[in-house]
Amino acid sequence: MQIILEELSKKYNRDWIFRGINKSIETGSPLAITGPNGSGKSTLMLIISGWTIPSSGMISYYKNDSKIRDDEIYRDIDFVAPYTELIEELTLEEFLNFHFKFKSLQFELTVEDIIQKANLDKERRKYIRNFSSGMKQRLKLALGFYSSCPVLLLDEPTTNLDNYNKKWYFEEIKTVFENKILIIASNQPEEYNFAVDFIKIKDYK
Repeated sequence: MQIILEELSKKYNRDWIFRGINKSIETGSPLAITGPNGSGKSTLMLIISGWTIPSSGMISYYKNDSKIRDDEIYRDIDFVAPYTELIEELTLEEFLNFHFKFKSLQFELTVEDIIQKANLDKERRKYIRNFSSGMKQRLKLALGFYSSCPVLLLDEPTTNLDNYNKKWYFEEIKTVFENKILIIASNQPEEYNFAVDFIKIKDYK
């Protein structure tokens, strides 16, 4: 899998958030998007995910050397962020069974495996609206870690996690290094200390 950013730029009204980003992002080379709060990290992630369009430049996606259509890339991307939503009217079991009708699990995992790996066994019949913010974030991360999608985007991944669950994050993220395009937007170096490539937003102002 490969994602290519060419002269990618975004502005709101007359103000450029960033401009002229060129980067080739590939499986097995974790990339960190860095910068202070409000610098444009999340905006760039939204563009890469296909949720937002750039003001200029282009983004291309390739799988097995074949270009993927922009309106089909959502099938290959998992996007985890504090502001992404879960279906809170469902229980955990109901939600996972529904979610994985549209996304496939990796390594022949089952929904039961996900519940166990995410340490959510006691919450299986609890409605997601009754989850704590940390439990919701752990669930979102689990959806990305254990799906077969080749691209995983993580925006401030340890938000709302306590120290115990941060340790879980650091252990589990090791399982996706080699098999996915992994992009992390953060201003917390410990969240991306395994990254081998970087986009520093301040360099594109």
